[in-house]
Amino acid sequence: MAAPPKPQGTIKTRILIISDTHSAPLQASTEAASDGDNARAFQSPLPAADVLLHCGDLTMMGHLDEYRGALDMISAVNAPLKLVIAGNHDISLDGQFYHGNSKGVGMSNGKRMHKYDFDEDMPDQAMEMWKGELANKAGVTYLEEGLHEFELGNGARLKIYSSPYQPEFCNWAFAYDHHEDRFNPPNLPPTPLPPNSKPYKNIAVTPVPELPAARSIDVFMTHGPPLRRLDRTATGLDVGCPHLLRAAERARPRLYCFGHIHEGWGAERVCWGGEEKDGVVKEVEKVQVDDAEAVKNHAALADVSAEGGSPLKAGEETLMVNASIMDLGYSPSHAPWLVELDLPKA
Repeated sequence: MAAPPKPQGTIKTRILIISDTHSAPLQASTEAASDGDNARAFQSPLPAADVLLHCGDLTMMGHLDEYRGALDMISAVNAPLKLVIAGNHDISLDGQFYHGNSKGVGMSNGKRMHKYDFDEDMPDQAMEMWKGELANKAGVTYLEEGLHEFELGNGARLKIYSSPYQPEFCNWAFAYDHHEDRFNPPNLPPTPLPPNSKPYKNIAVTPVPELPAARSIDVFMTHGPPLRRLDRTATGLDVGCPHLLRAAERARPRLYCFGHIHEGWGAERVCWGGEEKDGVVKEVEKVQVDDAEAVKNHAALADVSAEGGSPLKAGEETLMVNASIMDLGYSPSHAPWLVELDLPKA
């Protein structure tokens, strides 16, 4: 059967996605087992791509030496554009949190968590590392919360919304209260919340703007997941954010990648417009992974391009990816994701 026609005005693009590396170095391929329990896909070299996305939790505790290690790891990836956001473990990249008072402790969060390595200037030094010369040498662009646009080397346009924030979790960085919505305009009706939630409150710090019918945002990149999308914990709880799910449904990006919930690793193809449960998702198709192939290729593959034979329906479908490298025991057991999709021409 002939492949479906390629969408007009698009370019096939390879996007490599990782998250929650927590200071783990790439394993040398000569050391990686080819089978058995010790087989690992997070090994050098990772597949070449047009762009690398790291969805946060670069470190365990946000120390400068951890950031250097993360930059070394990222610099080894063959991608001309490398986009990075922080996560809740990267505490020194959240200056407000780092200097803020820790609940019930009587000291700042930075001092509580860094103890003898505490440094008042740590947030400034950390930000300089990710926005200065070291990051430039590694080919890294650090993204704050908001909208960003890039022209890729292959001629495609990438319009991306990024945010390191997630619902409050054990008093770590980049957190907001579960009942607060920072992603949707305040003129919308309140987001339907799970049972026993606090009353709705819209803070709209940097909300995703009202989007045209053409759905102009290509990629959502957040640290935390949206509600009921690859967000289930080992205890069976769905801990993703309902406000993020609503924002994603409004924007309907081609790709939505995140991490944070290690045991939620995987990918799924979401069709919007349903009335079940959350009222926005119509159908979900899980992306199947051959573990042996993922180890062999150093990544799990999701091809939703026209050339792949099952192209994503822009404006109707979103490929959602939880790219956590670490498993629940903080072992780098999960594969990176290599996504192939069609992006608009620049």
